Amino acid sequence: METEPFRSVLIFGPPGSGKGTLGKFLSSAGNHFHLSSGDIFRGLSPESASGKLYHTYASKGHLLPDEVTLQIFRNYVGGLIATNRYFPHEQLLLLDGVPRTLKQAQILEKELHVVRIIVLEMNNIEGLIKRMVRRAIIEKRMDDKDEKILRTRMQVYEKETLSLLNHYPQELISRFNADQKPLEVLRDVLVSLSPVLSAQN
Repeated sequence: METEPFRSVLIFGPPGSGKGTLGKFLSSAGNHFHLSSGDIFRGLSPESASGKLYHTYASKGHLLPDEVTLQIFRNYVGGLIATNRYFPHEQLLLLDGVPRTLKQAQILEKELHVVRIIVLEMNNIEGLIKRMVRRAIIEKRMDDKDEKILRTRMQVYEKETLSLLNHYPQELISRFNADQKPLEVLRDVLVSLSPVLSAQN
């Protein structure tokens, strides 16, 4: 990883709340780089050591150990920089799924310069689960088809991820209602955060 911290916007929200959709919108509209931990993990070869470990945890709805998560994250970002797909001096890094725990946030403090935190809030858990099962069928995401696993993931998010928000200065946190259409969520984010998202390094 580079010695200079990556300017980053963290995107939080329960599974299925639209983090990936929002990240893709913002990256294409603002020339930022959206990086989803889910995309990284699902892209791991099932035959690799990391891939086998990921599928062992994901099949139960649990998170990977912090050290393994960060090793995979660092390797992936290093590869993006080396192949000229992510330009850290020119682009914001929109992080969806990293960090996921307080320990990860503490370890990454020297590597990430967090300029804003977006929290997508959605209280309709049953609606979220139905949305994810439907998406699993369309996108062939096998890890999203089991409702029991999905409920475990929701509980893990509530327990692990929400608690780490207290680690960051509260003035960096912007909360949005994710129980809307994706374009409505995008509108709210752009209206609120366009100065941050438009700022150049």
